[in-house]
Amino acid sequence: VQLQAYGGGLVQAGGSLTLFCAASGHSYALSTYAIGWFRQAPGKEREFVAAITWSGSMKNYAESVKGRFTISRDGAKNTVYLQMNSLKPEDTAVYYCAASGDNNWSIRRAEKTDLYATWGEGTQVTVSS
Repeated sequence: VQLQAYGGGLVQAGGSLTLFCAASGHSYALSTYAIGWFRQAPGKEREFVAAITWSGSMKNYAESVKGRFTISRDGAKNTVYLQMNSLKPEDTAVYYCAASGDNNWSIRRAEKTDLYATWGEGTQVTVSS
């Protein structure tokens, strides 16, 4: 599977952005992958943001984004979305989407970066105060 993340940009604090993660590959294979969003701010380690099973039946969020971000997917379009509302300057980072087909992946372990074998190029999100 290959991933392409896009949709980043510059937004004022309190604003909204939607990020897109487009996946390509055999449709059956895609149905076995979980998708995670991560972000990395300058000088900081990459951190987990949100994850979703390909079926969309289970989701997980970092505490810092709960209630503000929503992850969803459109199976027909092979796309995972990250709707980001009430953005804060501390949300500024490069956002990455990643796919996991690891048997050890679970929604409760979704924050583990080493469970994701495929990463897309990041998209920059900048929130101005």
